Amino acid sequence: MLPLKEKDKSIIQKLLTAGCCARCILRFCCISVHAAYRRPHQDTLKELQTFITDTENSKSQDSAAESTEGNNDSHDASVSDAPEEPLSKKAKLDVSAASEEDESRVCGLCLGILQELSDPSRAAKIAEAVKTENYKFDTMVLSVSLPAQLCVREHSCWLHVKKEVREKSAVLDKDDVIQVKEAFKWVMQGLVAKELGGVDVVTKSEFEVGVEFTHPETDADCHFLASTCPDCFKPTKNKQSVFTRMAVVKALEKIPDSKFLKHYPCPPTRPNSSCTAKDVQCLHVSVFVAGRYNKFCRSLPQTPWVIDGERRMESSVEELIAAPILLAFRADGESTLLMAARGVMLNHHLPFYYITGFNFSSSGREDVDVRTLGNGRPFAMELLNPHRSRLSRVEMKRLQETINDSSDKIRVRDLQIVTREAMSRMKEGEEEKTKSYTALVWTQKPIQRADITFIDDIKDLTLDQKTPLRVLHRRALAVRQRVIHSMNARFLDPHHFHLGLKTQAGTYIKEFVHGDFGRTKPNLCQLLQTDTDILELDVESVDVDWPPAIPE
Repeated sequence: MLPLKEKDKSIIQKLLTAGCCARCILRFCCISVHAAYRRPHQDTLKELQTFITDTENSKSQDSAAESTEGNNDSHDASVSDAPEEPLSKKAKLDVSAASEEDESRVCGLCLGILQELSDPSRAAKIAEAVKTENYKFDTMVLSVSLPAQLCVREHSCWLHVKKEVREKSAVLDKDDVIQVKEAFKWVMQGLVAKELGGVDVVTKSEFEVGVEFTHPETDADCHFLASTCPDCFKPTKNKQSVFTRMAVVKALEKIPDSKFLKHYPCPPTRPNSSCTAKDVQCLHVSVFVAGRYNKFCRSLPQTPWVIDGERRMESSVEELIAAPILLAFRADGESTLLMAARGVMLNHHLPFYYITGFNFSSSGREDVDVRTLGNGRPFAMELLNPHRSRLSRVEMKRLQETINDSSDKIRVRDLQIVTREAMSRMKEGEEEKTKSYTALVWTQKPIQRADITFIDDIKDLTLDQKTPLRVLHRRALAVRQRVIHSMNARFLDPHHFHLGLKTQAGTYIKEFVHGDFGRTKPNLCQLLQTDTDILELDVESVDVDWPPAIPE
């Protein structure tokens, strides 16, 4: 039994006449009982019909009783007259005929979304699409994208019934009307859950199943708003149409009722066809994986090295780490990286930099010819739309071994799943952190062991470093102050020595050694009073206490 009230009768009659479907009528009666929308559409329509005709029948009986009392004196004459057919019977036949016709026609309010597009067969198609994508999930949320013109039709219908409601001293606030989106979810969530084996369909989940509807036949419904409320519709680069749902809602809030009624029919006209359901889109929230990496190769960039569309190196730290991780979590971009991991398409034109299945970040970066030793450099990956979101500790350890076995150029440790919030710790106070280096230095003039011993006594040396020439194409021109906290020198031969440094993060070590044509001051050339250059550089430690160490 539908929870209908006396005040709903005029609304039901009005919307039945306007050609609205049964579920849309429930929406305008502000019925928020979910079970009412899950009933078969035809059953709801028949109950609405009965609700109206019972009312007419009651009125007819009351009218007949009053007529009998007022005409007792003419009883004999009335007996001789043939009995007239009750008005309620004729009304019932009229409503029944209209209802049969309405069942086969598209609702002018929801454009069929709450009719055949909300039946078990549609739920089965949604579930099949989800199964095909092969996601691993415990719960899901059903999201719905509707055509913007539904807002216009909703507004038109609201104006259509508002006058009737006011005449009966009742109130129908537009915000009280149940939205098409909500009604659709109430109908479909249970059906989809059943098709998926009883999975919980909730209001908030990491896994989202998106259903989108379009209706090209009525796309022009919104166009008059562009001339009546031009301020609400401004072209944007990322939107295919200016008639977004938000823009249409904003325009409908501004436009006066009288102006709206001049441009749009009330109630809205009924379309010839229902909405079209586009492909179901599945999306899982990002998963974040962190760890530390060592780089043992002096010809391996951290990220794909691409100049003018040409690859300069066949691989990178990022790719060697990302390939196994993407495969394990089945994130977007896994298929392309799978081919690379198997040695397919490995050439100088391999478009790895077009893959959008992940975002790679780290605590600083080393040059292509610099090794990263010690405990390694912290890194993190955001995996976009992973089909699998959880791995056990054993599986994570196995994944780490897979990465390490795939190449002798890198090695990872402390591989783990982290939260989005935890990732920010990698960047917090980055310039206040310290890093340690070892450099192989060449001197133009011959040196003796005693010539470099003073270096060990230098503490907290402040440098003024103008943006190096080698990175000026990607970094703004500026003078940055950096601190070398300590140094130590180890003599090798008259032209070579090892230089150990502990510095503020962000210090350009190569430029400190050779001076960068005087752009770094002071520099090692000035300190030793001879030209110097750096032949090899190793990062010995990155002093960031993240991610947490995992015992081997």
